Amino acid sequence: MALIDFKVLPGIDKQDTTVGAENRWVDCDNVRFRYGLPEKVGGWASLVTDTIVGVARRQFAFVDLAGNRYVAIGTDKFLLIYFEGQLYDITPLKATLSSATIATTDTSAVCDITTSGNHNLSAGDIVLLDNVTLPGGTGFTDADFENKLFQVTSITSATVFTITQSSAATATVSTGGSIDVKPYEQVGPASQSYGYGWGTDTWGAGGWGEASSATDVSLEPGLWSLSNFGQVLIATIANGKTFTWNSGDVLRLTTRASTTTSGFETTNNPTATRVTLISPTTRHLIHLGTETTIGDTSTQDDMFIRFSDQENINDYAPTAVNTAGTQRLQDGTKIIGSLKAKEVILVWTDNALYTMKFIGAPFTFAFEQVGTNCGLIGKNAAVEIDGVAFWMSNNGFFMFDGTVKSMPCSVEDYVYDQADTTKGQQVYAGLNNQFTEVTWYYPSQGSEYNDQYVVFNYGEPMKGGVWYIGTEARTTWIDSTVYPNPFSTKFNDSSSGTFPVIIGESGLGQTTFFEQEVGTDQVNPDGSTTTVTSFVQSYDFDLQQRQQSATGQATGPTVAGEVFLAVRRFVPDFKDLQGNAKVTLAVKRYPQQSETTTALSPFTITSSTNKKDTRARGRFVNIKIENDSNSESWRFGTFRLDIQPDGRR
Repeated sequence: MALIDFKVLPGIDKQDTTVGAENRWVDCDNVRFRYGLPEKVGGWASLVTDTIVGVARRQFAFVDLAGNRYVAIGTDKFLLIYFEGQLYDITPLKATLSSATIATTDTSAVCDITTSGNHNLSAGDIVLLDNVTLPGGTGFTDADFENKLFQVTSITSATVFTITQSSAATATVSTGGSIDVKPYEQVGPASQSYGYGWGTDTWGAGGWGEASSATDVSLEPGLWSLSNFGQVLIATIANGKTFTWNSGDVLRLTTRASTTTSGFETTNNPTATRVTLISPTTRHLIHLGTETTIGDTSTQDDMFIRFSDQENINDYAPTAVNTAGTQRLQDGTKIIGSLKAKEVILVWTDNALYTMKFIGAPFTFAFEQVGTNCGLIGKNAAVEIDGVAFWMSNNGFFMFDGTVKSMPCSVEDYVYDQADTTKGQQVYAGLNNQFTEVTWYYPSQGSEYNDQYVVFNYGEPMKGGVWYIGTEARTTWIDSTVYPNPFSTKFNDSSSGTFPVIIGESGLGQTTFFEQEVGTDQVNPDGSTTTVTSFVQSYDFDLQQRQQSATGQATGPTVAGEVFLAVRRFVPDFKDLQGNAKVTLAVKRYPQQSETTTALSPFTITSSTNKKDTRARGRFVNIKIENDSNSESWRFGTFRLDIQPDGRR
């Protein structure tokens, strides 16, 4: 028999059944489509030998005036700087709690710290201890505490909290000594959840004396807004304060972000803001979802916008001779996110999209609503490339190129059926411009953290674009703008990070900082290698229909799937192949039946493989291409199959 070409269109189709998705791929992982062909994605390698404590929620790359490159990383606990292969802790500190005392218990590592006033700490917070003088007889030395980070283990009272040392005390010593406690600024929870019980809603909202329900209030994760004012990093904790860090300072790597950075103070900034950014041409610092009265957090209005005077990030009082001002948006309940676009700033609420454009005096900025029912699912769920924005909402994917458009998506039901949209603030959109990909990383139902992704390839010339999916999730991503390759972060909640070093750390998890598109596998912080496996699987194609179409035998109506056929052999054609690839044929008798892997599958394919003889018999068959070993990479071409009739039973 003649060999029949097997060709499949690019992208994944999960809107149809595996039989109905004709000429499409139906499943994949760690695969991208380029020039219409599927291929394994590039590998990734850890940028540092340390892993980060906690979960990263934002990355931002920038360059100082001397050409030095930096990446700021905001986590649920820290603000870090990556510079020349090293991590540095620049997390801002709260006001020092001076002259606290310490108490120990014999054979216990738990120490009680008593402050002179309310400490306003919570279990899990991070504190730096300084100027330590211990009482005698504890079995510890001052150096065991001096300039060390500790995680707050528990809260005993408004003035007493506990920490856990790495070893036990040798005696019970009542409160004494003197310690300065420097609390780290609180960022927020590691994951998004719903609030329970007292304090999550207005007293008596469900009836006097009743706790609010779990669906009343969403407790958003710890998030950051990161941007730059020249060589100065602007860092805002979501619903918190704004800090600056000057990369031009000589002692920058040992200096923390602060509200009092010389020449770039933010002491007059709002103290509760959802999102900030610097306008790209006018250099206003814009606060979105902020206070109507600066410094009074109780006046935070989630739809209120405040912007500084031009070139002055600490002046917000509108006058006749400056360009500071305010604006309140109307459509929605809260501002979710914002992006710098080609000629405007895009501002999303939970329901609408607005443009913010500089127009000069007297109004400074003009606001225009350009879309409704298209709100953003999370503050990091949008990207912009060449004047076009792409984003994920609670009910679909959208783009804006001057007009808001709903994007047809061939995996939409699959994504939204499994995505936990109540954790929308954890969704992270990443741009990989080299491969014309926009990727949304998201948590699935039952997962606390991102564990899935969906990709839109805007460069593939196919109506509706090309979509694909996978499971190698990330919590943050930045494209190759400052560095030659994208950087990403991956979180593991069952391991402990190594930077910063925290005594008594427990339950904070571990983030690995990766450079993407490097090699073929995952290179870990310790230098070991983890295999990056990948696969792509085709639709279930009708052997009879395929055979008749190829041979021209069909002269009248065809009864699809009426006759069993046999695939006797196939000829693989890989555009690129490094190492081995595996090909599996699976057959079924009926569309709803579970597939059966054929007897000789999987077939190992090398660069010297000419053909493979098979024993595949059925009405429908699909093809799966994969790799499962180190140093393997592949790019598919076509298959040619020898199909022959093989009876009706």
